[in-house]
Amino acid sequence: MSDRRKYFTWLLVLVPLFSLPALPLVTVTAQAQTNLTRKDEAVKIFNLGWQQAERGNYSEALKLFEQALAILREIKYSVGEATVLNDIGEIYRRANQYPQALKVLESALVIVKQIDDKAGQAANLNNIGLVYRDMGEYTKALEYFQQAIAISNQAGKKQQQGSMLSNIASIYNKLGEQTKALDYLQQALANYQQLGNKEEQVIMLNLIGLNYQNRGEYPKGYEYFQQGLIISKQAGDQSGQGISLNNIGSYYYNLGQYAKSLDFLGQALAIRQQLGDQSAIAVNISNIGEVYRMLGQYPQALQNFQQALTIQKQIADKDGEGTTINNIGQTYSDLKDYNQALNYLQQALAIRQQISDQDGLGETLNNIGDLYRQLENYDRALEYFQQALAVNRKIGNKPGEAGNVNNMGEVYRTLQQDAKALESFEQALAIVKTIGDKAGEAKTLHNIGLIYIHQGQYPEAEKNLFAAIDIWEALRPGLSDAQKIAFIDTQANTYRFLIQSLIVQNKIEAALEVADRTRARAFVDLLVLKQLEKPNAQINIKPLKLAEIKNIAKSQNATLVEYATVEEDKLYIWVVNPTGKISFEQVNLKQSLKSPLQKLVLASRNSLGARGRGINISPINEPPNSGSKKTQLKKLYEILIQPIAKYLPTDPQSRVIFIPQSSLFLVPFPALQDQQGKYLIDKHTILTAPAIQVLDLTAKQHHNIPQSEKDILVVGNPIMPKLPIANEILEPLPGAEAEAKKIASLFKTQAIIGSKATETSMVKQMNQAKIIHFATHGLLDDFKGLGVPGAIALAPTRQDDGLLTSGEILDMKLNADLVVLSACNTGGGNITGDGVIGLSRSLITAGVKSVIVSLWSVSDTSTAFLMTEFYRHLQHNPDKAAALRAAMLTTRQKYSNPLDWAAFTLIGEAK
Repeated sequence: MSDRRKYFTWLLVLVPLFSLPALPLVTVTAQAQTNLTRKDEAVKIFNLGWQQAERGNYSEALKLFEQALAILREIKYSVGEATVLNDIGEIYRRANQYPQALKVLESALVIVKQIDDKAGQAANLNNIGLVYRDMGEYTKALEYFQQAIAISNQAGKKQQQGSMLSNIASIYNKLGEQTKALDYLQQALANYQQLGNKEEQVIMLNLIGLNYQNRGEYPKGYEYFQQGLIISKQAGDQSGQGISLNNIGSYYYNLGQYAKSLDFLGQALAIRQQLGDQSAIAVNISNIGEVYRMLGQYPQALQNFQQALTIQKQIADKDGEGTTINNIGQTYSDLKDYNQALNYLQQALAIRQQISDQDGLGETLNNIGDLYRQLENYDRALEYFQQALAVNRKIGNKPGEAGNVNNMGEVYRTLQQDAKALESFEQALAIVKTIGDKAGEAKTLHNIGLIYIHQGQYPEAEKNLFAAIDIWEALRPGLSDAQKIAFIDTQANTYRFLIQSLIVQNKIEAALEVADRTRARAFVDLLVLKQLEKPNAQINIKPLKLAEIKNIAKSQNATLVEYATVEEDKLYIWVVNPTGKISFEQVNLKQSLKSPLQKLVLASRNSLGARGRGINISPINEPPNSGSKKTQLKKLYEILIQPIAKYLPTDPQSRVIFIPQSSLFLVPFPALQDQQGKYLIDKHTILTAPAIQVLDLTAKQHHNIPQSEKDILVVGNPIMPKLPIANEILEPLPGAEAEAKKIASLFKTQAIIGSKATETSMVKQMNQAKIIHFATHGLLDDFKGLGVPGAIALAPTRQDDGLLTSGEILDMKLNADLVVLSACNTGGGNITGDGVIGLSRSLITAGVKSVIVSLWSVSDTSTAFLMTEFYRHLQHNPDKAAALRAAMLTTRQKYSNPLDWAAFTLIGEAK
């Protein structure tokens, strides 16, 4: 595990340097006219020097400053001399020439003491502190900052104190003392608020946000970034907007929301390019490159890094160079080009040693160690981790120290040196607890849990893994739905290993609680928020306890079957009967399968020969590869059903609700065959759900829909919209039109087809419909970048584009008892730890009690037949699951291929 220091330099404005008073142009007597002229000359040269400095031309800047200094000394203008010396020191600091910077700044300090300039003394002491901070000598830096603020207080110079307070905060942040850092940042913010300095308020708000973000309190950090953005916009502060947008980009990056991260980083870059701030531009470009790296778009990442590096070399930004070259090394490491990776990391190491960048030095040493770990050269890996640890301990970099120790623990764990690994993880745990890094604490507890599992100490593993999960879940409130989904995916292994620990201890029922606790958590929160009708409410829904799970099986009058996988070798299956009896089986997948379960699931689907909607495929006879198909469907039955068959109801009318995980969401459960060739749909009435807790919440969807056939909305073959990316119009579906008309006739209503089936019109009618049937194209992409894939194709107008997306459905309030998506792949979407993120999830969240979706592309003819049969049965029996089963059985008599009758699944309530 790589301990990556912030590759993102999210805040691109240094705490302002306090320059001594600018050279004044004062009214003087004639005898001083010559001196005044010389001062004016010095001021002009001085300003030219800063113009060169801002371009990164430090050597030219220093030459000009020295000329100005010579003039000021000649006319014995001490205040001016101190000012220029101070700024010469700043240039040396920017150029990472720290000994020269200290020498010049100390000379300036002697002068301001001689003339008793308290404000000047405070400024010089502050600037000396900045040099020591950059050198990684944090204790010395803190001493100078504290001296500076004490003198500034004596002089009553409030305008100086905000910067000094934030500089002290930066030291405590480096030392890992986040609480102290936050206290000083809050003091600095209050200082700037009192002075009415909006620009500095924005900087402090962003620093406070970063403090919270570094502790894993992402929503709190985001709140401060947003405050900074609002104030900077109100004040017309473009630089502040760039900072805030950049940090919001970091927020989404940390949550794995890379599209949004790129969006905000792009906005920040545009502002900085307009301002011409080359240093900020370079870091922004590098940050965007880091997002591309995390997305696996390595050529694009390298292009960005090289672009940033070119700028940094032009402006002699050695610190930026070190960071960007380090990032290039990490990218080559991701590409498994270890020679190139090592080459760049060693370059970064040399730069950071040259400029005494201790933070960067520790980071790069750590990354080289991680490279050797990947190469399985564990001795070299430990050597570099130890060097990084020595650097971080010397400078008091607690977060870096925790990362180094944790990485060493990973090496020891790989070497099965459990005692050493545990010792390392315990050291890391103590550090992350001290500095308040909650995310780091959870990760370290997870690692400790793995050691105890390897040692067979399952009660200890259970304790640590439960503690990790408690922290993960405490960090979720306040995140958006998409953010929760991404966040949950990063934690999935902790839940899986906890389930394993519980099963080994024969804690079957406790393991079931955890199994349901790990899935659809964001979905559950979303459903509760919609039912509360308080979209901004802060909620933290408790997971189900065993008694509640049993009660749900009873109230549903159904047998619940929940699956969970641990790594690739174990499948756990729980069966909860309506009586409350819980049964459990586990399958050793390595013994049962030659390849991963996911591969079998995909192969079984492919063997069915699924094709796109609108293609007339309705074979009456079995296709040539039916033997392979039957073999795969039987193998899936053997893995998923046979171990628990004895616990399932014998009455085919009894409902069985499958709660899959991962690739099992793609399983065509009705088409699974036992060894005698009997399909599962022959034996059971089947439904699916993303979690048991979701079943509980959908049962609470209370609707007051009039029981009138006029409230049936049937849509078929609308005028097709254009796809925004491909810029192609979808093909019409005449078969879907015929299907819609036939179904509408059953309910004595009119199907809405062609140009009448507009998105705007359908959205209005959906709000009042009891049953909604869509016979049209279903799309799986996130066309509008809303973070939720899936769309229903409808007729476009000037008011809309004809694509009713999952994201838009989430914002609707529906009262429908049932929505049928008679389109291709409408049950698809992004499979995550939270279930399938797509149309079905959005519709249920919007208030629909039940949704029927397809698991693959279906033919027009067989679908029209199946759907007509479904509604015919539903008119006589309100049990949707029973009606769907009857329709499948009837359809199978005419279309024997499971491709034609097994695609649809019911999610949600049976009645």
